[in-house]
Amino acid sequence: MMKGTTILAVRRGGQVAIAGDGQVTVGDMVVKQTANKLRTLYKEQVMVGFAGSVADALTLFERFEGQLEAHGGQLQRAAVELAKEWRTDRVLRRLEASMVAADRTQMLVLSGEGDVVEPDGDVAAIGSGAGYAQAAAVALLKYTDLSASEIARRSMEIAADLCIFTNRNISLIELK
Repeated sequence: MMKGTTILAVRRGGQVAIAGDGQVTVGDMVVKQTANKLRTLYKEQVMVGFAGSVADALTLFERFEGQLEAHGGQLQRAAVELAKEWRTDRVLRRLEASMVAADRTQMLVLSGEGDVVEPDGDVAAIGSGAGYAQAAAVALLKYTDLSASEIARRSMEIAADLCIFTNRNISLIELK
């Protein structure tokens, strides 16, 4: 499990939001409180968030963006091609990061083990606080009328209250 961050994607009513905390840790020390672990890619049609090593994640962002360009923004195809490259390339295989990627119709979780997982529901989460954020988001989706962005933000706040590797400096991006 990746330690040091929480990333959460939520879909509701044609809106998709992805949120991430701002904490960066090295060992047991917080070295940054305000990191932005989210990006928009491919003409701002795809959102991505990462957990794990920053340098490794930036490498994956670049590779994933290349795959999106090569495949006309097709999220699933780009993710599968990145996963193949990630598993077979000697350098990439050692990268310690995972990603959540989302567009208007799909959410995917990608890992260095070659996983490309589309969650059953409208929530995907990675990182040390993933379980807390995901549980909160599922409950808020079921029992409130909040927007995807509001659910993502409130769920991240709940995760920050429970996970020592997650803080309340939340970044959020959305596709409407």
